[in-house]
Amino acid sequence: MNSTAAFDVVTMGRVGVDLYPLQDGVGLEDVETFGKYLGGSATNVAVAAARHGRASAVITRTGRDAFGTFVHKALAELGVSDAFVSPVDGLNTPLAFCEMYPPDHFPLLFYRLPTAPDLQIRPEELDLDAIAGAGVFWATVTGLSEEPSRSAHHAAWQARARRPLTVLDLDYRPMFWKDPAEATAQVRRALPHVTVAVGNREECEVAVGETEPRRAAEALLDAGVEVAIVKQGPKGVLGMTREGVVEVPPTPVQVINGLGAGDGFGGALCHGLLAGWDLERVLRFANAAGAIVATRRECSTAMPTTAEVEALLEEVAARA
Repeated sequence: MNSTAAFDVVTMGRVGVDLYPLQDGVGLEDVETFGKYLGGSATNVAVAAARHGRASAVITRTGRDAFGTFVHKALAELGVSDAFVSPVDGLNTPLAFCEMYPPDHFPLLFYRLPTAPDLQIRPEELDLDAIAGAGVFWATVTGLSEEPSRSAHHAAWQARARRPLTVLDLDYRPMFWKDPAEATAQVRRALPHVTVAVGNREECEVAVGETEPRRAAEALLDAGVEVAIVKQGPKGVLGMTREGVVEVPPTPVQVINGLGAGDGFGGALCHGLLAGWDLERVLRFANAAGAIVATRRECSTAMPTTAEVEALLEEVAARA
């Protein structure tokens, strides 16, 4: 694929259709109605960045089916380029179901077998110029779980040549890996090629064997990244560079669904980094964006605008 378009943010990885219950506190066996939404972590991050006015694209693949058609339609409606989204014959567009038990229990059920189209991204199909030229290139650990996606990621990183704002989302999902040790090995192979790493404490444990935030961030820096971000849920977020540490408290909200909060954080992180803000401002903004998503049922269409995030930050400051 070749494109002359320049993008602020290019993400690469999962896409699918989220079928989320419209009832809380009910197991899937008893749910009667569902909402249908665009989903997949890398896709959600592209949507979130677009909500902040960033020119965004996602590199992914779907089935050649009605849900694949829905993905293209939803991306267009949400302002994300589908130029790098292609079909795979013989595979279905993935589905994801969840259960809603606010504030902190949202079990997920993925339909991605025998494999997912988004793991069939091939190196020879990549628009390496678009990847190299993007302001931010965002990839996730899930994309390292299988070939040919794994090789495609390394081809993309080679094209980037450690350009600033080459981000690895440590997004570890155990159901996508045969063995946690394999995930650790693949993440450690990837870290020298990226400049920013972001993940929660459990994901940091898989990546570098540490869950204590400062030690985890230090280990990520030692592995080669320039900015390490450790999300701590109700304890806020920690960011570390060679110059120092920033710790930002949580943004208190009433949680409806916590599943998309990390992706909302990611898109806002891209926006703040591209804006050249200092790390504390970036993390406060990203934290507030993620908090807003957690107050909404869906993921992609829940991503807030810049004005919504700034309004929440002003409200929090007024309460302090």
